[in-house]
Amino acid sequence: MNYSKTAGKIRNKLAEFSGNLSDGLSKPASRFVGEMIYGITSRQSVLLSEVVRSLDEPIPEIKTENRLSVGLQRNDLGKHIMEGVLRAGAASVGDDTLLILDISDIAKKHARAMEHLAVVRDGSEGKLANGYWTVNVVSAELAGKRITPLYGALYSQESPAFISENHELMTAVAMVAQAVGRRGIWVMDRGGDRPSLFNPLLDDGLRFLIRLRGDRQLVCGGKARPALSAAQSCPTPYAETTLRERDGKPRAVRVEFGARRVRLPWRDDDLWLVVVKGFGKEPLLLLTNTDITKSRKSLWRVVRQYITRWEIEETIRYVKQSYGLENVRVRKYEALKNLFAILQAVVYFATAWLGQYARHGILAHHAITAAKRFFGAAEFVYYAIADGVGEILRRHGLYAKEPNARQQTAPQLALL
Repeated sequence: MNYSKTAGKIRNKLAEFSGNLSDGLSKPASRFVGEMIYGITSRQSVLLSEVVRSLDEPIPEIKTENRLSVGLQRNDLGKHIMEGVLRAGAASVGDDTLLILDISDIAKKHARAMEHLAVVRDGSEGKLANGYWTVNVVSAELAGKRITPLYGALYSQESPAFISENHELMTAVAMVAQAVGRRGIWVMDRGGDRPSLFNPLLDDGLRFLIRLRGDRQLVCGGKARPALSAAQSCPTPYAETTLRERDGKPRAVRVEFGARRVRLPWRDDDLWLVVVKGFGKEPLLLLTNTDITKSRKSLWRVVRQYITRWEIEETIRYVKQSYGLENVRVRKYEALKNLFAILQAVVYFATAWLGQYARHGILAHHAITAAKRFFGAAEFVYYAIADGVGEILRRHGLYAKEPNARQQTAPQLALL
């Protein structure tokens, strides 16, 4: 494979992609977005010092870093980029596409000077730490390999602008729903089972599949009782075998499942409680307003939709690991929010845009081939794409700078 030629094509596609995202921004802001997307992609790092090295400007690096630092603090830059990513990704959302809403953390255990540091629960270690929260929406097809990042926002409960976690979640739902309409099925883990989410989802006619805590109240048989109690008396006549990763290895798990009609205590909407036994000591409780017929096929489809949500957790790890998200050292809160939005654009380019059309898919194939050549086979295809694109650009790509309009053209004749 001609890596130099491939690097040139990837640079061109990055420029095209960043140009689309920058539509409506000023020329300096557009240039900044292009530089950041290129730098993070090529160096696989959110560190400004690494982005600076990728640009290789003929000036002291500290001056380039200062310019990028100023660019990161532009008001509403992140919102503009996120809206661009969402517009691009919305086209891939169909009626039954899964819209997976997830809250994650960025742990900064040793940070002290970063603005509005908050207490988070470090998901990798299960301990409390300093850091920030993120809300992410990723679309995926049932049992499909393709994922599309649609939305990502960083927030801190210590920020003066913070209203509530509910507000952050509903902002994500509202922005995505505005772009995709009523297409898709919203899938959420425990924590999504709250009135502040159920009410707007039902009011707006949005379909959902949400895991319930056992102590949540449901109306079943005309009587309100805990969801776990309703599940224990629910028949589970169907059984299937599926794979579930445990200790890093896929293992076969036999599950039994069934469903019953329920309502929320404060609403009259008819819902289904899908009960799944076999994943743990307690049954898995899934509340949905999707159309099911209580048949094996329709109920198993609901179970598989939720299992897909588990699999998407790998995407969150991919973002953190492939681009060193938890190594971020930007101190200003607005800059952090903007940087996280730019990173979502980088991830969208690697996971969705490169494979959106056949001609881009060829570049994705070249990236995977390069990753195998330099790093060996990756377990997750998007790790391979990120590694391959980054390695190709580092070895064979130079950032394509815009020609200086003030630079004088070379004379046609010159004395030698």
